[in-house]
Amino acid sequence: MNGKLVGGAIVLSALVAGLGVYYAQVYAFYKPIDASAPSAEIRMVTIEDETPEVILTEGFSGVDADSSPLRFRGCFTTPLSLAILSETYKVYPDATPLNAPNWFDCFNAAQIGEDLETGNAVAFLSERDIEAGIDRVVAVYPDGRAYAWHQLNENAEK
Repeated sequence: MNGKLVGGAIVLSALVAGLGVYYAQVYAFYKPIDASAPSAEIRMVTIEDETPEVILTEGFSGVDADSSPLRFRGCFTTPLSLAILSETYKVYPDATPLNAPNWFDCFNAAQIGEDLETGNAVAFLSERDIEAGIDRVVAVYPDGRAYAWHQLNENAEK
């Protein structure tokens, strides 16, 4: 009889610990970004002088966390056409969107990644080394939908 109680206590504590870890990873650290916050201001690096400049955006929705600089995700629209963006700003060749928490449903990393591979969207360098070894990348669709995230760059491995 005591073995069942001990076994049950072990299973129950493992379940509680697992739920705690899940909650921490998916909910606890993420905070919504206010659309008027400085981190919601989207910039793109120009081809000419390689400096980031603010672009026009509408309807920004984003999340971020203090626990990791890679947790930034943003969804918005831009009235700028892909032609204007491509002629003005640096394309980001190795864009790989990272998954967002499942409750942040405007950001679908798998779909964005597939669309970047097929050419249905174009990725641009938003800001180089927004933190050491981390770039902000923006993917833009022809209809103006756009998505932003942070990803490791080649300096991250040094």
